[in-house]
Amino acid sequence: MIDIDDKIVSTDLLKECFACDLGQCKGICCVEGNAGAPLEMDEVDILEEEYENYKPYMTEAGVKAIEEQGFMVIDCDGDYTTPLVNDAECAYSFEENGITFCAIEKAWREGKCGFQKPISCHLYPIRVAQFSNGTVGLNYHRWSVCRSAVECGKRVGIPVYKALKEPIIRRFGEAFYEQLEEAAKLINQ
Repeated sequence: MIDIDDKIVSTDLLKECFACDLGQCKGICCVEGNAGAPLEMDEVDILEEEYENYKPYMTEAGVKAIEEQGFMVIDCDGDYTTPLVNDAECAYSFEENGITFCAIEKAWREGKCGFQKPISCHLYPIRVAQFSNGTVGLNYHRWSVCRSAVECGKRVGIPVYKALKEPIIRRFGEAFYEQLEEAAKLINQ
């Protein structure tokens, strides 16, 4: 672990390799799991405000899940998460050509929505933990459904933090990302 500002960062983010391989995994991370994707408190309001913009990209079952459960649910740990369809896929997901995608992100990419997608989804496999003293922890979450992403990352030689440059900067800023790069140079000497 290393400290950068008020963040504790797992060195695995700097050393381990990862590169999403949708051709292999088919977006299964939006379908598998025991809960929806974590949501930050402000994202719940944004999901509601932007609903009409991304709703046309959602499945009928996803729309029904939102209408019945709301824009978020509280999981067994008391955290805000995305609602699920039949305790499986994220309500905000849809399938196209055998691959599961995010309806919110599709609307965003087409200029119809001002919100890209929940930051926890964008940062995955980085998981963010907020501690009571204000410190933030960044950990590498290992999940068997991402085995092909680990293999792909090794083939192309891209560490987790480089694969996730855009979402890291989106969430923590350019200066933090630059500090990650400096730490990686020291660790990987």
